[in-house]
Amino acid sequence: MTDIVVYGKGSACFGDHEFPCALGSAGIVDRKVEGDGGTPAGVWPLRRVLFRPDREVWPECSLPVSAIAPADGWCDDPRHDDYNRPVSLPFAAGYEIMWRSDHLYDLVIIVGFNDDPPIPGAGSAIFVHLASADFAPTAGCVALAREDLLAILPGLDQTSSLDVRHS
Repeated sequence: MTDIVVYGKGSACFGDHEFPCALGSAGIVDRKVEGDGGTPAGVWPLRRVLFRPDREVWPECSLPVSAIAPADGWCDDPRHDDYNRPVSLPFAAGYEIMWRSDHLYDLVIIVGFNDDPPIPGAGSAIFVHLASADFAPTAGCVALAREDLLAILPGLDQTSSLDVRHS
């Protein structure tokens, strides 16, 4: 179908539509390192969609979709065997909470960055997720307004990717 193309100026294109987006606090980086705040440049497959069922309905999408639960996390500890993988909480190593009190992870596209296999320290938990109201920088993800992400989801399938470009 169609790719999500992201530009360093903070915009995302999908087909003929352009949307504002938030990027990592360090901007777009060519060499991602865990914790650097950079959004990795390159073309990355889209793996699946997650949603928070108490806040969102099952999204229309041809990618695999699953609901998250309060015990869902994502390992961001490069020293752990589950690095850059979903985990169940409580978890003994470093992790990101997927069931957040804010709305950023109410809809999430899992991006296939550093996952086949994960290289410790090369970056984890790269997602397309919901933006904060002020489009504040992310920790390295791409963030879109809820209505824009909902407009994009029906056009995605297993051949779609996230194409992150400097300009």
